[in-house]
Amino acid sequence: MRRFISLAALMSAVVLTAGACGSNDEEQKPPSAPAGVTAQAGSATSVHVMWNQPSEKAGISGFEVYRGKSKVKDVPVGTTMIDVTGLKPSTSYTFSVRARTDDGTYSPRSGEIPVTTPAAVAEDKVAPAQPQKLAGKSDGARAARLSWAKATGDDQGITSYDIYQGGSKIHSVNGDETSAHITRLRPGTRYSFTVAARDAADNTSPASRAVEITTPRGPGDDPDTAPIDFRAATHSADGGHYVDLSWFAPKTGTDVPSYQIYVNGTFATTLIWGGEPPKGRATYSVFVSKKADETYRVKLRAKLPDGNWGKFSEERSIVTGATRR
Repeated sequence: MRRFISLAALMSAVVLTAGACGSNDEEQKPPSAPAGVTAQAGSATSVHVMWNQPSEKAGISGFEVYRGKSKVKDVPVGTTMIDVTGLKPSTSYTFSVRARTDDGTYSPRSGEIPVTTPAAVAEDKVAPAQPQKLAGKSDGARAARLSWAKATGDDQGITSYDIYQGGSKIHSVNGDETSAHITRLRPGTRYSFTVAARDAADNTSPASRAVEITTPRGPGDDPDTAPIDFRAATHSADGGHYVDLSWFAPKTGTDVPSYQIYVNGTFATTLIWGGEPPKGRATYSVFVSKKADETYRVKLRAKLPDGNWGKFSEERSIVTGATRR
């Protein structure tokens, strides 16, 4: 069955949800509890929680983060870290995470991770000094190791270091540490990392100078990140004209749950499969116009496991009302 969306909705840049193929009669098994959960005090009033994606391909739609028995955050799929704020200084907490699927199935909660926030500091408005001597190197094709000199200049001390990839925070470590191991990278890709120090009063230092790392590419590693064999055609139905898109997912080593669609060179919307992504060739149909003989150019790109967007597919042109081939 084709799925359709109007051009007006497409150009509004809303996130679409497409149903997954498969029988609704099949019993849905709950996913495993998220693994690798960590909790690190970021300041006297905040904790940084991280976890790994579950290994099952079970149509994960999001996560729930718990402080003790209380749910404190709903997190969308693709995000595996958050800062929980509004906490009390010098207080012990436990955090856990569970996954949810599109059909409302929940995983068990992970084990509870204990963490204690540091003591509050009065009238501390002085940010830590900029971390110096940031260095890094690749650790295989899909990971990197970073190290830096301990930041100075703050009488209250450093509670955490935040690691940024480009402009996005991707990791956080204890203020006593001066190194980090970054995973979920792609082979043959250039990355830029910076580090910022944070104190107990939540003052943040300027970011360090960036270090650039290029992961190596071995034979057969990540040959391309663009959708494969992208095609576009057109058909007419019920007085309207449609663009029919089809493609194979790029070989990223895992399922690709999300794509960006561009029409006439402009970002139109993000397509998210509501369940498990289709196996083999994916198809999607878009209502574009009630008029014939109009030309549209379409292309798309996939969201990769490291959170970046991959290369664009080849751009295809269609003319509404043309015979489908």
